[in-house]
Amino acid sequence: QVQLVESGGGMVQAGGSLRLSCAASGRTFSRFGMGWFRQAPGKEREFVAAVNWNGANAYYADSVKGRFTISRDNAKNTVDLQMNSLKPGDTAVYYCAVGPRIGGSPASWDYWGQGTQVTVSS
Repeated sequence: QVQLVESGGGMVQAGGSLRLSCAASGRTFSRFGMGWFRQAPGKEREFVAAVNWNGANAYYADSVKGRFTISRDNAKNTVDLQMNSLKPGDTAVYYCAVGPRIGGSPASWDYWGQGTQVTVSS
């Protein structure tokens, strides 16, 4: 069955960096979009970034544009999120998502990871 496993979360001070990785297994996703969402306590899950099937097009939430970079490796079935200049407001559980179409709503995505916690202290 399909499985998405995130790694790389942790605690960092404001201004620091983290790199999240998501490894997909169970099928090949080379023709699917891959993305990241996040959910802070008491808030809805929100779109962070996504990349199309061949990595040619990337999309970012305004709140992370210029600080986060998404990339994928179809040979390894992985998608990464490089997060720089982190802020306390970036604190959330980050989820990897895969789907045939890229959309800003969680409902647009078919497969989800379990999530990895990112905590940014001030």
